[in-house]
Amino acid sequence: MMEEGSGGGRSNYNRMNDAKNERRVGLIYDQRMCKHRTPYGDDHPEKPDRITVIWNKLELAGIPQRCVILNAKEAKDEYICAVHSKNHVNLIRNISSKEYSKRNRIASKLNSIYLNEGSSESAYLAAGSVIEVAEKVAKGELNSAFAIVRPPGHHAEYDEAMGFCLFNNIAIAASFLLDQRPELGINKILIVDWDVHHGNGTQKTFWSDPRVLFFSVHRHEFGRFYPANFDGFYTMVGEGPGAGYNINVPWENGRCGDADYLAVWDHVLVPVAKEFNPDIILVSAGFDAAFGDPLGGCRLTPHGYSVLLKKLMDFAQGRIVLALEGGYNLDSLANSALACMEVLLEDKPISELSEAYPFESTWRVIQAVRQMLSAYWPTLADKLPTKLTDQKAPPHILLSSSESDDEDDDASKIISKDLVQAVEDVVEPILNLKIEDYHGNEVKNEVNSALWRSKLSKTDIWYAGFGSNMWKSRFLCYIEGGQVIGMKKLCSGSVDRNPPKETRWKTFPHRLFFGRDFTQTWGPGGVAFLDPRSNSEDKAYMCLYKITLEQFNDVLLQENVPDHDMNSPLFDLNALDSILNEGSIPVEAVKRGVPSLRWKALSRERFLYVLLAKIMLTP
Repeated sequence: MMEEGSGGGRSNYNRMNDAKNERRVGLIYDQRMCKHRTPYGDDHPEKPDRITVIWNKLELAGIPQRCVILNAKEAKDEYICAVHSKNHVNLIRNISSKEYSKRNRIASKLNSIYLNEGSSESAYLAAGSVIEVAEKVAKGELNSAFAIVRPPGHHAEYDEAMGFCLFNNIAIAASFLLDQRPELGINKILIVDWDVHHGNGTQKTFWSDPRVLFFSVHRHEFGRFYPANFDGFYTMVGEGPGAGYNINVPWENGRCGDADYLAVWDHVLVPVAKEFNPDIILVSAGFDAAFGDPLGGCRLTPHGYSVLLKKLMDFAQGRIVLALEGGYNLDSLANSALACMEVLLEDKPISELSEAYPFESTWRVIQAVRQMLSAYWPTLADKLPTKLTDQKAPPHILLSSSESDDEDDDASKIISKDLVQAVEDVVEPILNLKIEDYHGNEVKNEVNSALWRSKLSKTDIWYAGFGSNMWKSRFLCYIEGGQVIGMKKLCSGSVDRNPPKETRWKTFPHRLFFGRDFTQTWGPGGVAFLDPRSNSEDKAYMCLYKITLEQFNDVLLQENVPDHDMNSPLFDLNALDSILNEGSIPVEAVKRGVPSLRWKALSRERFLYVLLAKIMLTP
């Protein structure tokens, strides 16, 4: 069904469905967008498989045969420049032709971005494909459409790629309809962003533009969830003529599901959409709020997505364009996309959701959003009745590992059982921690370098990397020595320069906290650690490197101890046993880490959390 060098689907735009009772639904998929991949071949949540599993799922269900298949087209620079700076457009256009090392240096300066020889073409195809389907729907040639594209776009800002996004596909398409095709009569656009992350780039693009009503519902947690700022808070409503046309619904916690999203639709989005009366709806269709997603930690079901989309079809005469954003659990991604396509095709009646209630925090957020926006949208002025808001789900319950969203991941289950058990055994005594002071003959671990290295080289641990250390090229500087862009100094490397024995991406039921605002290696910037006191409601997606305890010590020394020597370990087997079994560590380990660990700012408990979080039991 694929044609080399053209659209990924069948080139049969002229074939329309003969059945008059079916809507004309457009579909774009192109395998060329799979060329964008990690330069090292590492696994990554935003991978080519994301779009192939969607297409395969739709084919199995016979969906493409009932749709108008469009060819992907690259976007023109003039359309992209309406949203991005010329410098940014030039960078993405030319990035794939640059030398391998130069691409990596550029990517290392960006937030959560990788680049390779296929990135330029993929980015241009993604933006152009969303323009293509949006124009067809605006003309009335199609009733609705779905652009299965990558890389995603809603995080990309005017002059910066970030969060897996190179060009802001949905913003480029909206700008195109408003400014490049005025004859189509599209004067008001509703952009609905249901990706679990805030669409910061789209928000900034239309911040002062009353022609675009931007609505984003996302996990926020008071700025702790990516992109980790307050741009997605409900107080951010736009400015100037755009004031009131920017609506954020920021979840205070994870695990929000169908009932929570439906409540937001019924009591915020739908009332405002009625007043706004859009000419077309563009959906930033991220499916990372789906149940089981490793990054999202929410619990939307395919049926939940179908209900949300069905409610949107009551507006703009059902002229809706879906553009893929996030979604990293391949099964839930494909199933949710299929559910949405069935809605666009009006396959069957969509029943309301079953008896379930939103969290108390959801009602609290909805009330705050309505109050904030009531000055702009009178329909939100009335306070919701107590009888309604009293219908709420019970407080979050700590789930066992067998009930977690990642129960099909054997390694995660083993880590969760071992680590959670260790935490249960350790956290209670840590709360009453008494750090042991070793003096005189009590200091029994002063061994020569050869001896301790020989001992610790026989023990493997998992080093959990987040942020700067997540990328293999950066982490390898601590092992092999060297320096990459962003590092303030040259790493000496480990005595044992063998690369990690294994690399895995895993989800942990723990919250991240930021223990420092400066490191010797990276300079200013927070450093993230896992907090064992968190529970399975929290999600942290980490990159694990399997290294020896000897190498782990060398990494710790390089990170934490200025002008370090490597004649003795910072963290040995006794320290590990002490944490796991007794809830205490030798004070010497604490003293040596004082300069960069900001001992005065960190409690004793928190210092142990730092160390315990670093020691991942071998799955």
